[in-house]
Amino acid sequence: MSLIGRLRALVTMGRGMATGLSELEAGADPIALFSDWFATARQSGIFLPESMALATSTPDGAPSARMMLLKGFGADGFVFYTNCESRKGGELLENPRAAIVIHWPILERQVRVEGTVEQLTPEESAAYFRTRPRGSQLGAWASRQSAELENRAAMEQRFREHEAKFKGGEVPLPPFWGGFRLVPRRIEFWQGRLNRLHDRLRYTRDGDRWTVTRLYP
Repeated sequence: MSLIGRLRALVTMGRGMATGLSELEAGADPIALFSDWFATARQSGIFLPESMALATSTPDGAPSARMMLLKGFGADGFVFYTNCESRKGGELLENPRAAIVIHWPILERQVRVEGTVEQLTPEESAAYFRTRPRGSQLGAWASRQSAELENRAAMEQRFREHEAKFKGGEVPLPPFWGGFRLVPRRIEFWQGRLNRLHDRLRYTRDGDRWTVTRLYP
Protein backbone atom coordinates (compact mmCIF):
# COMPACT_ATOMS: atom_id res chain seq x y z
CA MET A 1 0.00 0.00 0.00
CA SER A 2 1.38 3.42 -0.96
CA LEU A 3 1.74 6.25 1.56
CA ILE A 4 -1.15 8.11 -0.10
CA GLY A 5 -3.26 4.97 -0.01
CA ARG A 6 -2.46 4.40 3.66
CA LEU A 7 -3.40 7.98 4.50
CA ARG A 8 -6.67 7.60 2.62
CA ALA A 9 -7.39 4.37 4.47
CA LEU A 10 -6.65 5.92 7.85
CA VAL A 11 -8.87 8.91 7.06
CA THR A 12 -11.67 6.57 5.96
CA MET A 13 -11.25 4.44 9.08
CA GLY A 14 -11.25 7.48 11.35
CA ARG A 15 -14.29 8.99 9.69
CA GLY A 16 -16.12 5.68 9.76
CA MET A 17 -15.36 5.04 13.43
CA ALA A 18 -16.30 8.61 14.38
CA THR A 19 -19.48 9.11 12.37
CA GLY A 20 -20.52 5.49 11.85
CA LEU A 21 -23.02 4.15 9.36
CA SER A 22 -26.49 5.64 9.55
CA GLU A 23 -29.54 4.36 7.71
CA LEU A 24 -29.76 7.71 5.92
CA GLU A 25 -26.15 7.51 4.73
CA ALA A 26 -26.51 3.85 3.75
CA GLY A 27 -29.53 4.49 1.53
CA ALA A 28 -32.09 2.04 0.19
CA ASP A 29 -29.86 0.18 -2.28
CA PRO A 30 -27.25 -2.17 -0.76
CA ILE A 31 -25.53 -2.71 -4.11
CA ALA A 32 -24.91 1.04 -4.42
CA LEU A 33 -23.50 1.10 -0.89
CA PHE A 34 -21.28 -1.90 -1.63
CA SER A 35 -20.05 -0.19 -4.79
CA ASP A 36 -19.05 2.88 -2.75
CA TRP A 37 -17.26 0.80 -0.14
CA PHE A 38 -15.50 -1.32 -2.76
CA ALA A 39 -14.31 1.79 -4.61
CA THR A 40 -12.95 3.21 -1.35
CA ALA A 41 -11.10 -0.04 -0.65
CA ARG A 42 -9.51 0.07 -4.10
CA GLN A 43 -8.56 3.74 -3.80
CA SER A 44 -6.89 3.08 -0.47
CA GLY A 45 -4.44 0.71 -2.15
CA ILE A 46 -5.44 -2.41 -0.22
CA PHE A 47 -3.85 -5.51 -1.76
CA LEU A 48 -6.56 -7.55 -3.49
CA PRO A 49 -9.59 -5.68 -2.13
CA GLU A 50 -11.70 -8.23 -4.03
CA SER A 51 -10.57 -11.06 -1.71
CA MET A 52 -13.51 -12.82 -0.09
CA ALA A 53 -14.33 -15.93 1.91
CA LEU A 54 -16.85 -18.19 0.17
CA ALA A 55 -18.86 -20.61 2.31
CA THR A 56 -20.70 -23.56 0.78
CA SER A 57 -22.23 -26.72 2.19
CA THR A 58 -23.24 -30.22 1.21
CA PRO A 59 -26.94 -31.08 0.85
CA ASP A 60 -26.89 -32.44 4.42
CA GLY A 61 -25.41 -29.22 5.79
CA ALA A 62 -21.67 -29.96 6.21
CA PRO A 63 -19.99 -26.56 5.64
CA SER A 64 -16.69 -25.61 4.04
CA ALA A 65 -15.05 -22.26 3.32
CA ARG A 66 -12.14 -20.88 1.34
CA MET A 67 -10.72 -17.59 0.05
CA MET A 68 -11.74 -16.53 -3.45
CA LEU A 69 -11.66 -13.44 -5.66
CA LEU A 70 -14.80 -11.48 -6.43
CA LYS A 71 -14.79 -10.91 -10.20
CA GLY A 72 -17.88 -8.76 -10.64
CA PHE A 73 -21.01 -7.50 -8.97
CA GLY A 74 -24.20 -5.65 -9.79
CA ALA A 75 -27.93 -5.59 -9.17
CA ASP A 76 -28.17 -9.24 -10.28
CA GLY A 77 -25.52 -10.53 -7.87
CA PHE A 78 -21.87 -11.26 -7.05
CA VAL A 79 -19.76 -13.23 -9.56
CA PHE A 80 -16.84 -15.61 -9.10
CA TYR A 81 -15.23 -18.41 -11.14
CA THR A 82 -13.93 -21.87 -10.32
CA ASN A 83 -13.40 -25.44 -11.45
CA CYS A 84 -16.92 -26.89 -11.33
CA GLU A 85 -15.51 -30.32 -10.46
CA SER A 86 -13.79 -29.00 -7.34
CA ARG A 87 -15.21 -29.50 -3.86
CA LYS A 88 -16.83 -26.07 -3.83
CA GLY A 89 -18.07 -26.53 -7.39
CA GLY A 90 -19.73 -29.80 -6.49
CA GLU A 91 -21.30 -28.35 -3.37
CA LEU A 92 -22.62 -25.34 -5.28
CA LEU A 93 -24.19 -27.60 -7.90
CA GLU A 94 -25.72 -29.95 -5.32
CA ASN A 95 -26.80 -27.26 -2.86
CA PRO A 96 -27.05 -23.91 -4.69
CA ARG A 97 -26.87 -21.69 -1.64
CA ALA A 98 -23.80 -19.86 -0.40
CA ALA A 99 -22.44 -16.95 1.60
CA ILE A 100 -19.48 -14.63 1.14
CA VAL A 101 -17.62 -12.34 3.52
CA ILE A 102 -15.41 -9.45 2.43
CA HIS A 103 -13.28 -7.87 5.14
CA TRP A 104 -11.17 -4.73 4.87
CA PRO A 105 -9.45 -4.61 8.29
CA ILE A 106 -7.62 -1.32 7.82
CA LEU A 107 -10.95 0.37 6.98
CA GLU A 108 -12.76 -1.35 9.87
CA ARG A 109 -15.39 -2.56 7.39
CA GLN A 110 -16.96 -5.90 6.56
CA VAL A 111 -19.71 -7.04 4.18
CA ARG A 112 -21.60 -10.34 4.41
CA VAL A 113 -23.78 -11.66 1.58
CA GLU A 114 -26.11 -14.67 1.66
CA GLY A 115 -28.31 -16.05 -1.07
CA THR A 116 -28.87 -18.56 -3.81
CA VAL A 117 -26.38 -19.48 -6.54
CA GLU A 118 -26.81 -19.82 -10.28
CA GLN A 119 -24.32 -20.83 -12.96
CA LEU A 120 -23.24 -18.36 -15.60
CA THR A 121 -23.76 -19.31 -19.23
CA PRO A 122 -20.80 -20.84 -21.12
CA GLU A 123 -20.69 -17.62 -23.17
CA GLU A 124 -20.35 -15.49 -20.04
CA SER A 125 -17.67 -17.77 -18.61
CA ALA A 126 -15.75 -17.84 -21.92
CA ALA A 127 -15.81 -14.04 -22.14
CA TYR A 128 -14.15 -13.78 -18.74
CA PHE A 129 -11.76 -16.69 -19.40
CA ARG A 130 -10.35 -14.86 -22.41
CA THR A 131 -9.29 -11.96 -20.15
CA ARG A 132 -7.13 -14.19 -17.94
CA PRO A 133 -3.34 -14.37 -18.41
CA ARG A 134 -2.38 -17.29 -20.64
CA GLY A 135 -0.58 -18.99 -17.76
CA SER A 136 -3.76 -18.91 -15.68
CA GLN A 137 -5.74 -20.30 -18.60
CA LEU A 138 -3.32 -23.21 -18.92
CA GLY A 139 -3.36 -23.67 -15.16
CA ALA A 140 -7.14 -24.12 -15.26
CA TRP A 141 -6.68 -27.01 -17.70
CA ALA A 142 -3.78 -28.51 -15.73
CA SER A 143 -5.38 -28.52 -12.29
CA ARG A 144 -7.88 -31.21 -11.35
CA GLN A 145 -8.90 -28.98 -8.47
CA SER A 146 -9.55 -30.77 -5.13
CA ALA A 147 -8.53 -34.19 -6.54
CA GLU A 148 -5.65 -36.01 -4.84
CA LEU A 149 -2.24 -35.23 -6.38
CA GLU A 150 0.60 -37.74 -6.23
CA ASN A 151 3.29 -35.06 -6.38
CA ARG A 152 3.83 -31.58 -7.76
CA ALA A 153 5.78 -32.90 -10.73
CA ALA A 154 2.65 -34.59 -12.04
CA MET A 155 0.77 -31.30 -12.08
CA GLU A 156 3.65 -29.48 -13.74
CA GLN A 157 3.74 -32.20 -16.39
CA ARG A 158 0.02 -31.69 -17.07
CA PHE A 159 0.72 -27.97 -17.47
CA ARG A 160 3.48 -28.63 -20.03
CA GLU A 161 1.24 -31.01 -21.93
CA HIS A 162 -1.53 -28.43 -22.27
CA GLU A 163 1.01 -25.73 -23.07
CA ALA A 164 2.17 -27.86 -26.01
CA LYS A 165 -1.38 -28.78 -27.00
CA PHE A 166 -2.51 -25.17 -27.34
CA LYS A 167 0.81 -23.75 -28.55
CA GLY A 168 0.33 -20.99 -31.10
CA GLY A 169 -3.43 -20.84 -30.60
CA GLU A 170 -6.11 -19.63 -28.25
CA VAL A 171 -6.63 -21.53 -25.01
CA PRO A 172 -10.30 -22.52 -24.97
CA LEU A 173 -12.60 -22.54 -21.97
CA PRO A 174 -12.34 -25.91 -20.20
CA PRO A 175 -15.71 -27.71 -20.16
CA PHE A 176 -15.37 -28.19 -16.39
CA TRP A 177 -14.61 -24.54 -15.56
CA GLY A 178 -16.98 -21.60 -15.26
CA GLY A 179 -18.66 -18.88 -13.27
CA PHE A 180 -21.29 -18.65 -10.59
CA ARG A 181 -23.46 -15.76 -9.48
CA LEU A 182 -24.54 -15.39 -5.87
CA VAL A 183 -27.99 -13.78 -5.98
CA PRO A 184 -28.28 -12.00 -2.63
CA ARG A 185 -31.22 -12.41 -0.29
CA ARG A 186 -29.44 -10.73 2.60
CA ILE A 187 -26.53 -8.26 2.71
CA GLU A 188 -25.05 -6.98 5.94
CA PHE A 189 -22.68 -4.03 6.35
CA TRP A 190 -20.44 -3.75 9.42
CA GLN A 191 -18.69 -0.53 10.34
CA GLY A 192 -16.24 -0.59 13.26
CA ARG A 193 -16.90 1.92 16.04
CA LEU A 194 -15.30 2.87 19.35
CA ASN A 195 -15.85 0.70 22.44
CA ARG A 196 -16.90 -2.15 20.15
CA LEU A 197 -20.29 -0.50 19.70
CA HIS A 198 -20.13 -1.25 15.98
CA ASP A 199 -22.75 -0.40 13.37
CA ARG A 200 -24.48 -3.34 11.65
CA LEU A 201 -27.09 -2.75 8.98
CA ARG A 202 -28.82 -5.75 7.43
CA TYR A 203 -30.60 -5.49 4.08
CA THR A 204 -33.18 -8.19 3.37
CA ARG A 205 -34.72 -8.60 -0.06
CA ASP A 206 -38.48 -8.19 -0.16
CA GLY A 207 -39.55 -8.80 -3.75
CA ASP A 208 -37.91 -6.07 -5.80
CA ARG A 209 -37.16 -3.95 -2.75
CA TRP A 210 -34.89 -4.11 0.28
CA THR A 211 -35.75 -3.60 3.93
CA VAL A 212 -33.08 -2.31 6.31
CA THR A 213 -32.70 -3.43 9.92
CA ARG A 214 -30.13 -2.31 12.50
CA LEU A 215 -28.58 -5.12 14.54
CA TYR A 216 -26.74 -5.21 17.85
CA PRO A 217 -23.00 -5.66 17.22
